Amino acid sequence: MKPSNNIGFLLQRLAFMLARINDQVLQERLGVGFSQFKILMILQWKPNVQQKFVANKLGQTEASISRQIKLLEDNGMLTALVNPRNRREHVIKLTVKGERTIEKAFETLNTYHSPMFETLSEKQKQLLIESLSIMHDYVCRNEKFDGDEVFNN
Repeated sequence: MKPSNNIGFLLQRLAFMLARINDQVLQERLGVGFSQFKILMILQWKPNVQQKFVANKLGQTEASISRQIKLLEDNGMLTALVNPRNRREHVIKLTVKGERTIEKAFETLNTYHSPMFETLSEKQKQLLIESLSIMHDYVCRNEKFDGDEVFNN
C-alpha cells in the first residue's frame, strides 16, 4: 500500500505539517511558538494550575514545559506564583497580555488556514468535523488520554 493511500499516514503527515506551519506563522506574526500557544490555551481553559498539570495535558516533560513557561513569563504572558499551601509548587496563570495573545493567535491561524478550508464544500467540512470527532473520541476512550477536554471547547 502506498503511503498516500493510508489514512493513518495522511493524518500524521498533515498533523506534522500543520504544527510546523502553525509554529512558523505564530513566531513570525506574534513572537510565540505553537508549543507556547498550546500552553496558553490550557491556562485559558484551566487557570491557576501547576506546571505538572500542563505537562500531563500536553504529553510533554515538565522540563520542556518549564522552559516554555519561563519564556512566556519573561514576555509577560503569564505569571508563576508560589502555591501558599506548598511552597515548592508554582501555580501559573495568564496575564491580560497572555489572554490577548491567545485571541490574536486564533484569529491569525484561522485567517492563515481559511484558504485551505475554502477548498472544501460545506458538506465536506461537516463530514470532516464529524469524522475527526469520532476518531478523537475513539482515541481518547481507548488510550485513556485525559487531555481531550482542553481541545473540545
